Amino acid sequence: MSSPDPHSAADARALVARARRIVVKIGSRTLATPGAPIFERLAAVVAARRDAMFVVVSSGAIALGIQKLGYKTRPKEMARLQAAAAAGQSLLMRAYEEAFGPRGLAVAQVLLTHADLANRTRSNNARAALGALLDAGAVPILNENDSVAIDEIKFGDNDQLAAMVAPMVDADLVVLLSDVEGLLDAEGKRVPIVVDVARDAIPHVRASSSTVGTGGMGSKVEAARRATLAGASVVVADARAPGTLDAVLAGHDVGTLFVPSPERLGAKKYWIAFTLRPRGDIVLDRGASRAVLAKGKSVLSVGVLGVRGDFRAGDAVRVLDPDGNEIARGLARANSAVAASIAGRASEDLPDELAPLAVLIHADELVVGGQGQSRG
Repeated sequence: MSSPDPHSAADARALVARARRIVVKIGSRTLATPGAPIFERLAAVVAARRDAMFVVVSSGAIALGIQKLGYKTRPKEMARLQAAAAAGQSLLMRAYEEAFGPRGLAVAQVLLTHADLANRTRSNNARAALGALLDAGAVPILNENDSVAIDEIKFGDNDQLAAMVAPMVDADLVVLLSDVEGLLDAEGKRVPIVVDVARDAIPHVRASSSTVGTGGMGSKVEAARRATLAGASVVVADARAPGTLDAVLAGHDVGTLFVPSPERLGAKKYWIAFTLRPRGDIVLDRGASRAVLAKGKSVLSVGVLGVRGDFRAGDAVRVLDPDGNEIARGLARANSAVAASIAGRASEDLPDELAPLAVLIHADELVVGGQGQSRG
């Protein structure tokens, strides 16, 4: 039997239908609708598919908190956003409990911050906890801990959290449910399948805004790109239409399907590319840039033109070519002061104590090709 062709829509949808570890993300505007039936629909789908494991990444705490606290519009002050998150999270979990409990499904609240995922030990602990919940047959309900995580409220969104969680639970499918039927082209028609994000999706991304949620189609495309690099299929679909999730899981032609990338990143490189926030830049000369881009070579001190920022050994840094274009990301083996002091010098020209640092970023801790850049 021939192997499935990822470029074939039928084979790609069949791969979706075989998914058994599934991350479902639901947007704020969907959940903030009074009396929204999405909780019941989701619970019914999960209950009917006992052979699969589900993780739900749920927005909605701030939106529900805004209603609970009587705010007329989404606050701009950080303290009020945090208050809304705190007030709304209990309502959000109550809605999940009331929908899932009668079907014999246990739900478990998991609140994460970017710091939890950026720290390798804490990230591994979160991975283990999620695995234990799934093994116990529970449905983890994930959300950013917006009541304490200022950066997450101001800059983050749960599309990206879903993409970060995908490799943590070895997801083979990520479903981004929102109030759109999928990615639309210039004529407003749904794009059924995306094989190459840069070619098939980015040209169609339009700026969008929301008075309730934080993510638009650009965020969903970027999240899809990242999750496909973790080996997952991704579907962006309309949560408002009854039966959408059932249709997606059955492999039907609904929403926009992003097929898994053939250039899958391992867990550590995925973490470097998409979870860590770069603390500085290392600028390479043209020869070193070509060696990194074409051959995935380690970053050597002799090819460094300059260093920017204030970083420590072990921090993530961007690797730039002489024109300032990001060509890679990696973990620095020296702090910024040491990196600057050995820039342009070969290992044989360095003191013995610094010679090992001539390899400033080892190839095993380098993600080449700008995968860490946001293109949405």
